Amino acid sequence: MAGDPYKELGVSRGASADEIKKAFRKLAKELHPDKNPGNREADERFKRVTAAFDLLGDAEKRAKFDRGEIDADGREQFRGFGGGARGGAGGSPFGQGGGPRGGFENVDLEDLFGGMFGGGARAGGPRGGFSARGADVKATLEIGLEDAISGTTRRIQFSDGRTLDVTIPKGAADGQVIRLRGQGAPGASGRSEAGDALITLKIAPHPVFQRDGADLTMDLPVSLPDAILGGKVPVRTPEGTVNMTIPPGSSSGKVLRLKGRGAFVGGKRGDLLARLMILLPDSPDEGLTKVAQAMRDKGAGRP
Repeated sequence: MAGDPYKELGVSRGASADEIKKAFRKLAKELHPDKNPGNREADERFKRVTAAFDLLGDAEKRAKFDRGEIDADGREQFRGFGGGARGGAGGSPFGQGGGPRGGFENVDLEDLFGGMFGGGARAGGPRGGFSARGADVKATLEIGLEDAISGTTRRIQFSDGRTLDVTIPKGAADGQVIRLRGQGAPGASGRSEAGDALITLKIAPHPVFQRDGADLTMDLPVSLPDAILGGKVPVRTPEGTVNMTIPPGSSSGKVLRLKGRGAFVGGKRGDLLARLMILLPDSPDEGLTKVAQAMRDKGAGRP
């Protein structure tokens, strides 16, 4: 990264964790590549800001940096042997005599050993484990019951302004976590592997269906003639409307079952349970009133 991570984020060394996080989010939104296409300067600054937050956003790394144990790239600072070796006249850091050379204090190990062995440590990719993998980011995505059952694609926006299309698998469960590889925070200095995005699914309450494990329950209004004589009535299901056969003489509260029309639990699908709710006409019906009176006179229909 080079430079001071505090200066990159524009915060003081005494800044709180919340102040650091707030500063990073603000800069990330301003500098994100999606908002600055083709702007190389903004892209480089975005990488430096991300690397600075990767270091200062981690309490342990920040403490090590403040103590001088690691540099701005997270690389350990070698402290030397027995209080520090001194370089000799021949330029060797292990020699005797000559002026103070500071031992290995603040020596970049990659530069030191890379030069001794042909500079292999710079040959692309993460540098010997010194560059940290990017952090994972987490978010919650609320979906409808129908989407959880049938599967769909939904778009989610993160706090840094990025948007991602999330594929919801068929039979998704409440609380299920979807991992999007490489869609998290960038690695340190933009050279390490990016973290992942972890999306937790939350199934919203439904206005018609109630969940009972893998089964769904609902109230199904039916007319008095259909309840007495039987018939076919339309029933809403998660995949659309189907016709259900009402047996003759069905009472209010009777439960009818549609197999395989429920929700998913453990990869297995439950049923849809429809509880009949008999509806009477909104206005009095003379014929119906007479029939009901005759039934009452005979004592029929009483529990």
